[in-house]
Amino acid sequence: MNHQHRTVRLVEPVAERPRMTVIGTGYLGATHAVCMAALGFEVLGVDVDARKIEALAAGRVPFYEPGLEDLLRETLATGRLRFTQDFAQAAAFGDVHFVCVGTPQTKGSQAADLTYVHAAVDALGRHLRRKALVVGKSTVPTGTAAQLTARLQAVAPAGDAVELAWNPEFLREGYAVADTLSPDRLVLGTSTAWASAQLRAAFAPVIDKGTPVVECDLATAELVKVAANSFLATKISYINAMAEVCEVTGADVNLLAKALSYDERIGARFLKPGLGFGGGCLPKDIRAFAARAEELGVGQAVAFLHEVDAINVRRRHRTVDLVRELAGGSLQGVRVAALGAAFKPNSDDIRDAPALDVARMLHEEGARVRVYDPQAMDNARRSYPELEYADSLPAAVHEADVVVLLTEWDQFRHADPEMMGWLVAQRKVVDGRHALDADAYRAAGWDYRALGRPLMPRTVDLGTADADSLEFALRQAGAAPAPA
Repeated sequence: MNHQHRTVRLVEPVAERPRMTVIGTGYLGATHAVCMAALGFEVLGVDVDARKIEALAAGRVPFYEPGLEDLLRETLATGRLRFTQDFAQAAAFGDVHFVCVGTPQTKGSQAADLTYVHAAVDALGRHLRRKALVVGKSTVPTGTAAQLTARLQAVAPAGDAVELAWNPEFLREGYAVADTLSPDRLVLGTSTAWASAQLRAAFAPVIDKGTPVVECDLATAELVKVAANSFLATKISYINAMAEVCEVTGADVNLLAKALSYDERIGARFLKPGLGFGGGCLPKDIRAFAARAEELGVGQAVAFLHEVDAINVRRRHRTVDLVRELAGGSLQGVRVAALGAAFKPNSDDIRDAPALDVARMLHEEGARVRVYDPQAMDNARRSYPELEYADSLPAAVHEADVVVLLTEWDQFRHADPEMMGWLVAQRKVVDGRHALDADAYRAAGWDYRALGRPLMPRTVDLGTADADSLEFALRQAGAAPAPA
């Protein structure tokens, strides 16, 4: 029966070069709209926020993402990319509509808030009068797609001629352009052969590059994103749990990580100890996954995610402990240079940023905290006005009693420890990201500390991957020139 149903759907016409809309022009939506236009499609970005629309239409990206603003201006110049607030215009224009709105954590709950998803589907659906495919990209609890299908077909004048598919995103902030143009896989969740064919047409330039494609049902497509994020969070928290053990045994967690990384079953990527994860995805996604599992009666299956979350939060407190210990037991009046505010380098995103959480806790214990970040200063000032801010790395460390690395920007990683030593009041550093050259700092007379490491550690080169190099990722995606 199902096979016959899919065969009938397949004879319906497919737009081989579909016109696309992208509903929601935040981080995910703006990136997706720009990149799909760069691949040669006609794209209309849609948002209820007039300021976002005006900025993007003028060639300005309202957040920091390497390579995106240049690509925005290039695609605007082609005429293939436009922006609007008009959902009726979007419905008439598009053959494929991507829903890219946020799903934040619900206030007072661990669950995901689907308010924006429902609003987007309703606003678009009531204008859909012909055959079209609506594609969810937002991270949602499993079961959402089935509910949205019924909701969409009930509100759309075209009824069940409007179909819904799910195509989860796997963007890494700081690498979003490369991850969109050259993803490591595409997951296409559909319920009919027509939807599958139409979604493949929408990604034809990406598929033609040889990108692996996983075709599946809607529920599996929803689950892939939260499962991937949960596995990644678990791997990060696992090595940080080992750091806790190392701190009481005198072992070195970096050497432990290096030894584990040679096991091909484990691998080196993200097996890196430090301050832990943050941002707008991993923390909220694992909490929402656990909450949804409880609703479905399988909460015990993912109960370990609560401890993954707890380990992650504990590393922030332990970083404060290290700064306090290095300062002599009290933070009252201690001048601390906090290097980093964004939750990760190559981003200005401070959502659930470990860096600013640590800076806040240091401030609350009486330290004079001066923060510097290459990109996230405006966002940090708005959210944490009680902290002090510097306009450069030298200004941040000037007369500092303790320097603490909280975000591993290259500018901080490659700073000269001898020159830094001339500026500080005391050569004391806490490497919250295991990103500094311990040997070089100790040779320059610094008292160097890091989570899960002995008092006199030596430099350990942890495993890296080409995909984690921004320049390499952009070159692979064809979004940056090769080096001369």
